[in-house]
Amino acid sequence: MCDTTEERCVASWCADDDWCTVTCTAHLIGKKWHPVIVHRLLERGPLGFNALGAEIDAISSTVLSSSLEELTANGLVDREIVNEKPVRVEYSLTEQGAALEPVIDAMDTWGRDYLRGSSCG
Repeated sequence: MCDTTEERCVASWCADDDWCTVTCTAHLIGKKWHPVIVHRLLERGPLGFNALGAEIDAISSTVLSSSLEELTANGLVDREIVNEKPVRVEYSLTEQGAALEPVIDAMDTWGRDYLRGSSCG
């Protein structure tokens, strides 16, 4: 039986195959900017919206906002309102988000190796 997390993460066509876990991970961080956001939060710690946007200068504010909403809804990023003057919002990784560190590190290592060995690197 699927729990809420599984229903949110695993496509109905997966049908409990052994690769469903890979599908789940791809669903959660498979969008273009999701792993980059997780990577930056892993490296820099909690960041405000503008600071995070500055860390990923190629992302638009609209895409950053929607990506953060999705990552928050998926339980990977926490959104906290900081009651300072002025009031601001800070984003950090949840425990589940921080647990992606070996995945993000592996993606980084694999990407570096691939780009060194390919004709585009």
